Amino acid sequence: MNRLKESYQNEAVPALKKAFEYGNVMEVPRIQKVVINIGLGEAMDNPKAMEAAVGDLVTISGQKPIQTKARTSIANFKLREGRIIGAKVTLRGDRMWFFLDRLINVALPRVRDFRGISPDSFDGRGNYTLGLRDQLIFPEIEYDKIDKLRGMEVTIVTTAKNDEHARTLLKLLGMPFRKDA
Repeated sequence: MNRLKESYQNEAVPALKKAFEYGNVMEVPRIQKVVINIGLGEAMDNPKAMEAAVGDLVTISGQKPIQTKARTSIANFKLREGRIIGAKVTLRGDRMWFFLDRLINVALPRVRDFRGISPDSFDGRGNYTLGLRDQLIFPEIEYDKIDKLRGMEVTIVTTAKNDEHARTLLKLLGMPFRKDA
């Protein structure tokens, strides 16, 4: 079993149950899924960019991503409805726990001048979104093999009723939130 999942079950659940006075174990917030998204505006002009981004996502997540398409046309961006503009992966179960463990304990500490992540990036419903500037913070990505630095968005979807409960859950799992904010 993954050490982060074990930590959740053995330490976080009892602490959350006590802190927020949940009557039932099923009320305790848990992580449902993790979504990794790469937006690729340049994919319209450069089809190789999409292949490279998909390759990076497969390497990072261990799962094949789906391609996201534009929902509406926007003339200013030369964007037409149905054009491929990104790739995303949804992780659940063991893959989700392994990815979160690597993100918290390996990737985030490798960010240059890292002082912690913002504790304010919650959406009001208990979900947390983290923006990463480049894919090189993951040790699986080899510097020589990438064509371009690409940012990505990691969204952690929880069952928490509000942001305070979700923040406490992520803090107990070891998410390195900034102290000054």
